[in-house]
Amino acid sequence: MRVRVRRVGAVDVPLPRYQTRGAAGLDLYAALPGRVHLAPRARELIPTGVAIALPPGYEGQVRPRSGLALHHGVTVLNAPGTIDADFRGEIGIVLINHGDEVVVIEPRARIAQLVVTPVACVDLVEVDALPPTARGEGGYGSTGVRTSSREEGGGVASERGGDDDDASEGAPCSGPDDDAGIADDDRAERATASR
Repeated sequence: MRVRVRRVGAVDVPLPRYQTRGAAGLDLYAALPGRVHLAPRARELIPTGVAIALPPGYEGQVRPRSGLALHHGVTVLNAPGTIDADFRGEIGIVLINHGDEVVVIEPRARIAQLVVTPVACVDLVEVDALPPTARGEGGYGSTGVRTSSREEGGGVASERGGDDDDASEGAPCSGPDDDAGIADDDRAERATASR
C-alpha cells in the first residue's frame, strides 16, 4: 500500500522508514533545530517534519520506541497516539520522561514508531439492553489471576483468558439509515420507539 508523505517545516529529516524487513513500525525522526533537554516528569511536543495522507479505513498509531523506554524512561505520553485518515498536519510526538535524569533529545533522533493499520467504522444503534454473555459486566481483573510457585517457574499467569465466542466479523461501514447487521428485535424496537 502506498501512502503519500510531504515534508513540512524548516528542519530536514529522513522520511519515516522501516529499519528491518519484518518491522511493523516506521521510525519517526525528531525535526529539531537543536537539542531538547527533557527533565524528569516533563513532557514535550516534538515535531517530525512530515505529514501523511492515509487512505480511508486506516489509521496511523504512534507508539514508543522500546530502547528509549527501557534505557531512559522516555515514552509517548498518549500512546498509542492516533493519526486519522483525514488529518493533513505535521505529525507531532508528545514525549514524556518517566526517568530520574534529564534526557537529551538530539536533532534527527528516532523518537517513535508509526504503525499503519485498518480500523473499523461502526454505526451505533441505541438499545435498552445488550445481548448477555457469560462475562457480563465483569472487568478489572474479574476473570482472576493465579500466582505460579517458584518451583513452577514463578510469575503471574492469567487464570482464564477472554472468550472469543461472542466476537463477530466486522462489516463495512453503513450509512445512517442502513439497518444491515441489526437484529430483527432491535429493528422492531427502533420502529416502535419512532411511533
